[in-house]
Amino acid sequence: VQLQASGGGSVQTGGSLRLSCAASGGTFSRFALGWFRQAPEKEREFVAGISRSGHTAYADSVKGRFTISRDNAKKTVSLQMNSLYAEDTAVYYCATDINTILSADPVRRVSAYDYWGQGTKVTVSS
Repeated sequence: VQLQASGGGSVQTGGSLRLSCAASGGTFSRFALGWFRQAPEKEREFVAGISRSGHTAYADSVKGRFTISRDNAKKTVSLQMNSLYAEDTAVYYCATDINTILSADPVRRVSAYDYWGQGTKVTVSS
Protein backbone atom coordinates (compact mmCIF):
# COMPACT_ATOMS: atom_id res chain seq x y z
CA VAL A 1 0.00 0.00 0.00
CA GLN A 2 1.28 3.44 -0.91
CA LEU A 3 -0.13 6.69 0.38
CA GLN A 4 0.35 10.15 -1.05
CA ALA A 5 -0.72 13.10 1.08
CA SER A 6 -1.31 16.59 -0.26
CA GLY A 7 -2.97 19.86 0.60
CA GLY A 8 -0.69 21.28 3.24
CA GLY A 9 0.43 24.87 3.23
CA SER A 10 0.50 28.10 5.16
CA VAL A 11 -2.61 29.75 6.51
CA GLN A 12 -3.46 32.43 9.03
CA THR A 13 -5.11 31.76 12.36
CA GLY A 14 -8.78 31.01 11.85
CA GLY A 15 -8.27 29.82 8.31
CA SER A 16 -9.01 26.47 6.71
CA LEU A 17 -7.17 23.79 4.80
CA ARG A 18 -8.21 20.51 3.28
CA LEU A 19 -5.75 17.63 3.27
CA SER A 20 -6.14 14.66 0.96
CA CYS A 21 -4.47 11.30 0.86
CA ALA A 22 -4.61 8.99 -2.14
CA ALA A 23 -3.96 5.29 -1.73
CA SER A 24 -2.77 2.70 -4.17
CA GLY A 25 -2.48 -1.02 -3.66
CA GLY A 26 -4.53 -3.20 -1.41
CA THR A 27 -8.29 -3.13 -0.98
CA PHE A 28 -9.04 0.39 0.20
CA SER A 29 -12.54 -0.31 1.44
CA ARG A 30 -11.13 -2.85 3.92
CA PHE A 31 -8.80 -0.33 5.59
CA ALA A 32 -9.36 1.90 8.53
CA LEU A 33 -7.66 5.23 7.95
CA GLY A 34 -6.15 7.84 10.16
CA TRP A 35 -4.56 11.26 10.18
CA PHE A 36 -1.74 11.97 12.58
CA ARG A 37 0.49 14.96 13.10
CA GLN A 38 3.92 15.67 14.47
CA ALA A 39 5.08 19.06 15.60
CA PRO A 40 8.78 19.86 16.03
CA GLU A 41 10.29 18.06 19.01
CA LYS A 42 7.00 16.37 19.82
CA GLU A 43 5.75 12.84 19.37
CA ARG A 44 3.43 11.87 16.57
CA GLU A 45 -0.15 12.14 17.74
CA PHE A 46 -3.54 10.96 16.60
CA VAL A 47 -5.74 13.59 14.97
CA ALA A 48 -8.67 11.74 13.40
CA GLY A 49 -9.64 8.28 12.23
CA ILE A 50 -12.35 6.67 10.17
CA SER A 51 -13.26 3.00 10.25
CA ARG A 52 -14.24 0.67 7.44
CA SER A 53 -17.88 1.33 8.22
CA GLY A 54 -17.43 5.09 8.37
CA HIS A 55 -17.31 5.59 12.12
CA THR A 56 -15.10 8.51 13.04
CA ALA A 57 -12.96 9.49 16.01
CA TYR A 58 -11.17 12.73 16.80
CA ALA A 59 -8.59 14.01 19.21
CA ASP A 60 -10.18 16.32 21.74
CA SER A 61 -8.02 19.18 20.50
CA VAL A 62 -9.58 19.10 17.03
CA LYS A 63 -13.11 17.94 17.74
CA GLY A 64 -15.63 20.28 16.19
CA ARG A 65 -13.03 21.87 13.92
CA PHE A 66 -11.73 18.99 11.83
CA THR A 67 -13.71 16.48 9.75
CA ILE A 68 -12.36 13.26 8.33
CA SER A 69 -14.03 11.58 5.37
CA ARG A 70 -13.32 8.79 2.94
CA ASP A 71 -14.21 8.03 -0.64
CA ASN A 72 -13.78 4.34 -1.33
CA ALA A 73 -14.41 4.74 -5.05
CA LYS A 74 -11.59 7.26 -5.37
CA LYS A 75 -9.46 5.57 -2.72
CA THR A 76 -8.96 8.79 -0.85
CA VAL A 77 -9.23 10.03 2.72
CA SER A 78 -9.56 13.71 3.45
CA LEU A 79 -9.23 15.96 6.46
CA GLN A 80 -11.10 19.25 6.41
CA MET A 81 -9.49 21.58 8.94
CA ASN A 82 -11.32 24.72 9.99
CA SER A 83 -10.63 27.38 12.60
CA LEU A 84 -6.94 26.60 12.59
CA TYR A 85 -4.74 27.69 15.48
CA ALA A 86 -0.98 28.06 15.71
CA GLU A 87 -1.02 24.87 17.80
CA ASP A 88 -2.17 22.95 14.71
CA THR A 89 1.15 23.63 13.02
CA ALA A 90 2.76 20.28 12.26
CA VAL A 91 3.52 17.76 9.58
CA TYR A 92 0.38 15.76 8.93
CA TYR A 93 0.50 12.10 8.00
CA CYS A 94 -2.15 9.77 6.66
CA ALA A 95 -2.00 6.11 7.54
CA THR A 96 -3.82 2.85 7.05
CA ASP A 97 -4.78 0.18 9.54
CA ILE A 98 -5.19 -2.92 7.42
CA ASN A 99 -5.78 -5.31 10.31
CA THR A 100 -9.21 -4.08 11.23
CA ILE A 101 -12.63 -5.66 11.23
CA LEU A 102 -15.78 -4.06 9.91
CA SER A 103 -17.27 -3.36 13.31
CA ALA A 104 -14.16 -1.84 14.87
CA ASP A 105 -13.95 1.83 15.78
CA PRO A 106 -10.91 3.80 14.63
CA VAL A 107 -7.78 3.09 16.62
CA ARG A 108 -5.79 5.98 18.04
CA ARG A 109 -2.46 4.22 18.58
CA VAL A 110 0.33 5.05 16.17
CA SER A 111 1.55 1.48 16.39
CA ALA A 112 -1.74 0.11 15.03
CA TYR A 113 -1.17 1.66 11.62
CA ASP A 114 0.76 -0.25 9.01
CA TYR A 115 1.41 2.11 6.12
CA TRP A 116 2.16 5.82 6.19
CA GLY A 117 2.20 8.63 3.71
CA GLN A 118 5.14 10.97 3.38
CA GLY A 119 3.57 13.83 5.34
CA THR A 120 2.37 17.26 4.34
CA LYS A 121 3.31 20.37 6.28
CA VAL A 122 0.74 22.71 7.75
CA THR A 123 1.82 26.07 9.12
CA VAL A 124 -0.62 28.34 10.93
CA SER A 125 0.52 31.85 11.72
CA SER A 126 -1.09 34.90 13.23
